[in-house]
Amino acid sequence: MRVLVCTTPGQMEVKEVEQPRCGPGEALVAISYVGICGTDIHAFGGNQPYFSYPRVLGHELSGRIEAVGSDADRALIGHNAYVIPYLHCGKCAACQRGKTNCCQNMEVIGVHRDGGMADYLVVPVAHLVTSDILAPERLALVECLAIGAHAVRRSQLDAGELALVIGAGPIGMGVVQIAQSRGARVVVVDTNPQRLAFCHEVLGVETVINAATQDIAAELTALSTGALADVVFDATGNAQAMNRGFDFVGHGGRYVLVSLVKADITFHDPDFHKKEITLLASRNATHEDFVTVARLMEAGQLHEREMITHRSPLEAMPEIMAQWCDPRSGVIKGMIEVNGFARHAAEAATTQEQS
Repeated sequence: MRVLVCTTPGQMEVKEVEQPRCGPGEALVAISYVGICGTDIHAFGGNQPYFSYPRVLGHELSGRIEAVGSDADRALIGHNAYVIPYLHCGKCAACQRGKTNCCQNMEVIGVHRDGGMADYLVVPVAHLVTSDILAPERLALVECLAIGAHAVRRSQLDAGELALVIGAGPIGMGVVQIAQSRGARVVVVDTNPQRLAFCHEVLGVETVINAATQDIAAELTALSTGALADVVFDATGNAQAMNRGFDFVGHGGRYVLVSLVKADITFHDPDFHKKEITLLASRNATHEDFVTVARLMEAGQLHEREMITHRSPLEAMPEIMAQWCDPRSGVIKGMIEVNGFARHAAEAATTQEQS
């Protein structure tokens, strides 16, 4: 089978390897689609924490279950599924508290072990969720949006609260849509006018702020009659932006760091205490967050399809990956088509949804 290996930063190569076999409690998945996310871009660029080379990237995955290792799971064969790529131990203190997303012994598919940029991948059955409703291409977006769902759940965002989302990449757009589903008032900040336009025109965000040309604090003060934001979400992956985000949190507000950066994050302690800010990290997602996203997708409340701006077959990615990593390319969400049956399944599902 084919695998797309990131051999060193900036280099990818398609290789032929032996097809894996699944053992008890596992399934062999023929990969349909792989979404490109910030983790893949940072890994390709050589600045992703917790990473080593060579590595097969890819953790935003959908596929068709081809074989199983246990007779009890045979009913899964032939079904489309999305992958929950966070392989938790189930034994550490975090797992025992239900916080499987930050397991002490976490292994993430495509980060700590080889991922889904391949024809086939063996996955624990417990990390596969089947769907007879959503097309494979949509299933590959569940993980991306689940990151936002987890961050919003962590924030305890309520209807009517003012949520400031800094960073209008796919993760930020996920936060935006989940926050909207909760009835929050959402404001988006970015420096990319195309992404801000997408948030306004497609996602329905009434107020967007261009940090390159507008005064964020002044705009936010005017919108909130001086109270600033109830919740600030950072999805930039930029240390300077993450540090500045503290300035936009109102008194008694919450600040959620969704993005990850190889740097120290600092804040002015007197202001932090004066406002009694609650600072939260948000890592990965849990099964609950995936279910939330799938239900919203099925109800037509999300804009996951519109987020896909670029598509490519697996074999073309060694040349295309660098282009997709360039901010000037206009990529919001790049999608790799791996196996040919995926497109036909997607078209059939779309026809069924429209009928």
